[in-house]
Amino acid sequence: MAEKVLVVGSGGREHALAWKLAQSPQIQQVLVAPGNAGTANCGKISNSEVSVSNHAILAQFCKDHHVGLVVVGPEVPLAAGIVDDLTAAGVPCFGPSAKAAQLEASKSFSKAFMERQGIPTARYGSFTDPQEACKYIRTADFPALVVKASGLAAGKGVIVAPDQDEACQAVMDIMQDRAFGTAGETVVVEELLEGEEVSFLCFTDGSSVSPMPPAQDHKRLQDGDLGPNTGGMGAYCPTPQVSQQLLQQIRETVLQKTVDGMKEEGTPYVGKCSFSVYTRVQYDRIRYNFIVSVLYAGLMLTKQGPKVLEFNCRFGDPECQVLLPLLKSDLYEVILNTVNGKLVSNAPVWHQDSSAVTVVMASAGYPGSYKRGVEITGLPQVQDSGLQVFHAGTALKEGGVVSSGGRVLTVTAVGPSLETALQAANQGVAAIGFPGAVYRRDIGHRAIAHLNQHRGLTYKDSGVDIAAGNNLVDIIKPLAKATSRAGCNAELGGFAGLFDLKAAGFVDPILVSGTDGVGTKLKIAQACSQHGSLGQDLVAMCVNDVLAQGAEPLFFLDYFSCGSLDVDVAASVVGGVAKACQMAGCALLGGETAEMPGVYAQGEYDLAGFCVGAVERGALLPRLGDIAKGDLLIGLASSGVHSNGFSLVRKVLERANLSYSSPAPFGKSGQTVGEVLLTPTKIYSRLLLPILRSGAVKAYAHITGGGLLENIPRVLPQELAVDLDSSRWSVPPVFSWLQKEGGLSEEEMTRTFNCGLGAVLVVAPLDAQGVLHQLQAHEEAWIVGSLAHKQQGSEPVVVRNLTHSLLNVGVASGRELGVEQNRGCHGNSSTPRKRTRVAVLISGTGTNLQALIEQAKRPSSSAEIVVVISNRPGVQGLKRASLAGIQTRVVDHKLYGSRAEFDGTIDRVLEEFGVELVCLAGFMRILTGTFVKKWNGKLLNIHPSLLPSFKGVNAQKQALQAGVRVAGCTVHFVAEEVDAGAIVAQEAVPVLVGDTEESLSDRIREAEHRAFPTALELVASGAVRLGEDGHIMWKSSSQS
Repeated sequence: MAEKVLVVGSGGREHALAWKLAQSPQIQQVLVAPGNAGTANCGKISNSEVSVSNHAILAQFCKDHHVGLVVVGPEVPLAAGIVDDLTAAGVPCFGPSAKAAQLEASKSFSKAFMERQGIPTARYGSFTDPQEACKYIRTADFPALVVKASGLAAGKGVIVAPDQDEACQAVMDIMQDRAFGTAGETVVVEELLEGEEVSFLCFTDGSSVSPMPPAQDHKRLQDGDLGPNTGGMGAYCPTPQVSQQLLQQIRETVLQKTVDGMKEEGTPYVGKCSFSVYTRVQYDRIRYNFIVSVLYAGLMLTKQGPKVLEFNCRFGDPECQVLLPLLKSDLYEVILNTVNGKLVSNAPVWHQDSSAVTVVMASAGYPGSYKRGVEITGLPQVQDSGLQVFHAGTALKEGGVVSSGGRVLTVTAVGPSLETALQAANQGVAAIGFPGAVYRRDIGHRAIAHLNQHRGLTYKDSGVDIAAGNNLVDIIKPLAKATSRAGCNAELGGFAGLFDLKAAGFVDPILVSGTDGVGTKLKIAQACSQHGSLGQDLVAMCVNDVLAQGAEPLFFLDYFSCGSLDVDVAASVVGGVAKACQMAGCALLGGETAEMPGVYAQGEYDLAGFCVGAVERGALLPRLGDIAKGDLLIGLASSGVHSNGFSLVRKVLERANLSYSSPAPFGKSGQTVGEVLLTPTKIYSRLLLPILRSGAVKAYAHITGGGLLENIPRVLPQELAVDLDSSRWSVPPVFSWLQKEGGLSEEEMTRTFNCGLGAVLVVAPLDAQGVLHQLQAHEEAWIVGSLAHKQQGSEPVVVRNLTHSLLNVGVASGRELGVEQNRGCHGNSSTPRKRTRVAVLISGTGTNLQALIEQAKRPSSSAEIVVVISNRPGVQGLKRASLAGIQTRVVDHKLYGSRAEFDGTIDRVLEEFGVELVCLAGFMRILTGTFVKKWNGKLLNIHPSLLPSFKGVNAQKQALQAGVRVAGCTVHFVAEEVDAGAIVAQEAVPVLVGDTEESLSDRIREAEHRAFPTALELVASGAVRLGEDGHIMWKSSSQS
């Protein structure tokens, strides 16, 4: 069963944890509390408003919402005992107990523990008297210049002083001036160590440890390790300064020794997960078998060996943002293996030969005072470039992202080398619009210097990996072999490929060749990490071209070029090529893989394809001498954009502010923009070859680059012109959306895109129906136009009714997904309009909700339901919404101390989704006056009586007791007084002899299912609105 996971925290570390957990197929949903703008609504990930400081409320929330695991990010809740409290309540939790968390929460405890256990660390003293601390600084026989607040100080409680005077001043600042609050009631004064500072993290089950790759944080604010200390301005992983021998030494003398020592002293490094029910005695006996957590040791690599600077009892920030992208294993499975004591036999797997770099973007003034609310732009484009942006101090405001903290974002890149990863991360940072942002450009500078100094060069160092290339060939050999056909056996490995035309059955053949690529569709595939479909695009573009000569595709060769070879990506692409060759009936005879460092950016590659076909001399196309005025044109359906015009597509997306991961305002429900655009190009060879060989087709045009205007004339005599009627074929919604969002002219559309036709055939009128029937048995096809004599000075191609056809597609426009066409009884269309964004609030089964959903699905509807909110978890209405593909939120009223707090949360969710109209459909909570005033004229409610009669509860019972002969339902605007708002719609229901409260309620409910959708349309379309005087205002026909 898919699991729900709750991540506690709001920083970049928590975003990274949620991002990695959401990749698990075993995870249904990841909630983040309180979260940030990056975790607000991202696939499986969403924010929760539940309080994380009140552990009792949090535990109840987890039980009510079936949360199967809580992952704690920050140190403060760990030290506050969140793991102990949740575990005691039966909620599984990932993290150490409060006692074990002292390892981080108290530096005084930590230093004493290391001293007792013989764990190497700096010499130190612990003080509660500032005078004693200063005396220690001045009399120590070593440089006692590092002053630490013993408690938690958000990573900023360490001061490295240049001399004794400043060290003493630091003591006074911390202890007397309380620079870090109560965290500085005790200070630790340490020896100043010299060397490389490195972060070592591991998963631990309380007995064994499984180290992660070593990372290095950059605490100083500015390049060159200058400026004040911060919570961390960036990190990279792994660290080349740490050899395998040193890593093993640290594992044994620090990590394992720490876990053993905590266990020995009776305070095991423990994170408790209660996955089974035990009696108290049994639980105490086995609790240490359920130890799961992360142990983080910050070390200095001194000449005397590694020494511990500090311990943390959770993932570091920003170390987490470079570690998790390198984790190949499923993080959820890693946690389960840790819980089940299987760390030794199921060690996490990490990506090898890869480096990760993360760069922190901070607010101007950080780590001091800084401004909040600064708008941040360009994030979707950076994400689409293959980088990962983890949010920290961000918030949503009016549909955009703004800063809300000191450290605001981290941009993470993964590459084959540290240099390429740093370059990519820096490029990503530069592409983000964040006025005044502070960030470093030299993350990993020590490691790069180390690499340049300590080893000689190899060919691989230049960026060419011969072993990876050989590995790729081994992978694709069987794929190519599977494409063998008559004439060749598709064996790879020789200097050239051979094809036997006689064996393929040709008598007097003419060879036909074609070459093409897939254009900037590559950029979308690379941004979405979906590479396999490009193989079909590549083959289709070449095969469909040679078909224009009537040729059968015989063999294919591919060219794959990149800056750095990713074997998995290349194998996916070439695997797609091989599969497409089988579809086309040609052999994958050979290819070339070119690794060219410096030519392509990290993650980029290019493709080219080459197809050779053959046709008997007498069957060559086009038959120009046979083509005549009056011949008909048959169009074959495209699958969408195919592989041309993507530079313009990407520009339109940029204008519309849509990312590839956004829900597609075109295509099938539930698809993302990237998924729709990556729909592969259709291959027509197997369908068309028998028809072409029949002689019924005079010419065939592949609608490729140049669109309808430039491709059809390529196969026609100059004296003939093309007359196309776009109302005769089905135009895919993507073209309508592109035209509207880009403001594209008809000429631009028809010269750039196929507009729904992947190929056009020229046939005689007598042959048209026969050819059409053969095609329609396998593919959508239409008679789309005819040929006429070309008048002097006239255009060679005329496309009629294109604007009409585009408007009648009925696609959504822009971010609202809401532009629809209205059809009258004669099929005339009106001007597209923006659909109103609607939220529905429910408490139960959601039968009225279902009626609203069905209304909003109609092409003519003016409403779009963007979110359904319930104050009760697990109700049937939430399932109805999910089945309809509508986002859902639960705001449980039991978790809030006041109505105002509850309503405030509802209000924030409505603003998050850009809601313009709210429908109360069986919502069993009374809203506060403040909420009603804010949403005045935008709140609709349905009541089971003909208001103003029988207000309040038990309306049907009141009607029966009053002896009325007519009851019904009313849809009205919500006012502060219950059931007193202006009436939008009513429907009468007769009271029958013998009616009971139940039978009358059933018939009124049926009326509600008609009245509520009617009222929704009236308000959403603007036909009805609430006037300033509280009365209904109707839009006159002259205003429409």
